[in-house]
Amino acid sequence: MADNKPPKINDNKTTSDERFPNPRSWMLWALGIFMVVMLFQIGSSTGQDSSQKVNYEILEGWINSGSEVKGYIEYPPPNSSALCTINGYRVENGKRIPFEFEDKLIEGREKFLIEIGGFQPKNKSTLLTAFLIQLLPILLIFLLIWFVLIRQIRSAGKGAMSFGKSKAKMLNKDKNKTTFEDVAGVEEACEEVSELVDYLKDPKKFQKLGGKIPKGILMVGPPGTGKTLLARAIAGEADAGFFSISGSDFVEMFVGVGASRVRDMFEQARKSTPCLVFIDEIDAVGRSRGHGLGGGNDEREQTLNALLVEMDGFDAQEGIIIIAATNRPDVLDPALLRPGRFDRQLTVNLPDIRGREEILQVHAKKVKLSKAVDLSVIARGTPGFSGAELANLLNEAALLAARSNKKSIGMIELEEARDKVRWGRERRSLAMTDEDKKITAWHEAGHAIINVLLEKCHPLHKVTIIPRGQALGATMSLPKDDVLNRQSQEMCDTIAMTMGGRIAEEIVTGDISTGAAGDIQQATNMARAMVTQWGMSEKLGMVLYGEGDEYVFLGKELAQGKTYSEQTAQEIDAEVRRLVDEGYQRASKLITENRDKLELIANALLEYETLDGKQVEEIVRTGKFSPPEEPPKDADPPSGANASTPTTDLPKKDKPRLDDGLGDPAPATS
Repeated sequence: MADNKPPKINDNKTTSDERFPNPRSWMLWALGIFMVVMLFQIGSSTGQDSSQKVNYEILEGWINSGSEVKGYIEYPPPNSSALCTINGYRVENGKRIPFEFEDKLIEGREKFLIEIGGFQPKNKSTLLTAFLIQLLPILLIFLLIWFVLIRQIRSAGKGAMSFGKSKAKMLNKDKNKTTFEDVAGVEEACEEVSELVDYLKDPKKFQKLGGKIPKGILMVGPPGTGKTLLARAIAGEADAGFFSISGSDFVEMFVGVGASRVRDMFEQARKSTPCLVFIDEIDAVGRSRGHGLGGGNDEREQTLNALLVEMDGFDAQEGIIIIAATNRPDVLDPALLRPGRFDRQLTVNLPDIRGREEILQVHAKKVKLSKAVDLSVIARGTPGFSGAELANLLNEAALLAARSNKKSIGMIELEEARDKVRWGRERRSLAMTDEDKKITAWHEAGHAIINVLLEKCHPLHKVTIIPRGQALGATMSLPKDDVLNRQSQEMCDTIAMTMGGRIAEEIVTGDISTGAAGDIQQATNMARAMVTQWGMSEKLGMVLYGEGDEYVFLGKELAQGKTYSEQTAQEIDAEVRRLVDEGYQRASKLITENRDKLELIANALLEYETLDGKQVEEIVRTGKFSPPEEPPKDADPPSGANASTPTTDLPKKDKPRLDDGLGDPAPATS
């Protein structure tokens, strides 16, 4: 029986033939450069004029007559019988005439030539020196070639000849300390990928039953859910080679480079089998073929074809497992998703309440939390948060605690960090006039009272007139549990709640402002989705109208026609308008009936800037507002109204009231 023991991992060392070019070509280049330099030297030497032979008497006569004479005295080497050589030139009729002679200079002649004639003495160059002077240009050219070309070729992936080399990095196990213990909230995904680790450790366990390990696993999920972290955990657990690369690393401006990099990556992987190859953001190279205005034969498609062949072609080999991650599985090519290439699709969803608590516990090991911190409360208050957002929440809380010079992170910092991550940072420095504050208070009070009065709305968390993010105020609501499905009545109540701010402004001021732009957009999008996608319109029925407006390919919208007539489009617009108008009428009736409570909420917002959900519910239920007690000076500020500060430093009796300068209330519009 054949031995199924996995082969040893080979060192992925680059051979000398791959790192260096052919030596014969460099010898030819060097010979050519040498010939050019020698021809230049010969030409320059033959082009010089022949020197005039003179003696010392003639030279002395030129100097004494005042002629312009310049020259050099070259002395022979020590202990040599050779004569001194004198080279120079004299100027006659504006023309330089070179001369030379050899003589044994006595002391008087030497002194005359140097002091009177201005000749410069120098040692006579040897044969070796002359040779080096001639060879110096060749050496400089050789050094230039070495530093400009050879060093670039030897550099990993950066040389001029390495465009087709793969940029996949082999992960070092000594540096990667991530394991499955660092991954939380995705238990099912961990179980799926743990099979890969078990196979690499003991392949006979699966092969004796005739089973084959999947050739590829595609991890799908929203951004920040831990797909890349899960891949790093696999690399930390598996005792095998692990190559990682991004989908964008295959894309290059040169034609054919992407396909060449794919082939080179698999060639490296074959040298280290069994191994894992992780491709992050595979949608950058794996999009469907044949779409777009430019036809179907572009560089990206060539890269995808090379990837398809390497994953499952005629030359497919065992021992290479592909793991890919993407948050856009809808744009991937069907040939890439079939069994044999990606046998298994692993969905990594947003964590539930238990998963969020586990993720918080993992990241809490890296920070210092107070003993009074209850992470389960934070987990309940963060529905829809991804793992990355939860990690950012703890980091923001740590920064807030450090800014306040606290020794540990408390619930106050965690609550503020949660609001900051979800809704944006408070902008207390924004200069708002009293008029803007009053309008904002009315607007947010309208949202808050409708949120409390309607049963299907998410519970009110808090309402504030402190600018946060892009908004001048915010009404924050959090669901009791994770939202898996949404009912029609719930969305109708939500539409009515979004209209509450606009209605409150109109009742008090008799005018409207631009502050409801975001509310109108939210209500319109929700109503249109109810009509066109979710079949919640009795008139139009349970029919899907349109495939959505997100076109992922250039030119796709040109070939995509409407799936409904113009008459149906008018009916859709009418149904959307009806749903929004009905929500407006419901909210207007409720606000009119509870005008006194609305005014009380708005006054409390002007006084304290922030109210929590329980305080607003108390106002709606009893019609009274109990001012919060002043906290002790040495205690941490609590959340809600107790944590807020007055808008100004004026006494309470001088604070702006809602009816100051706003005029008489206008009747509600129908």
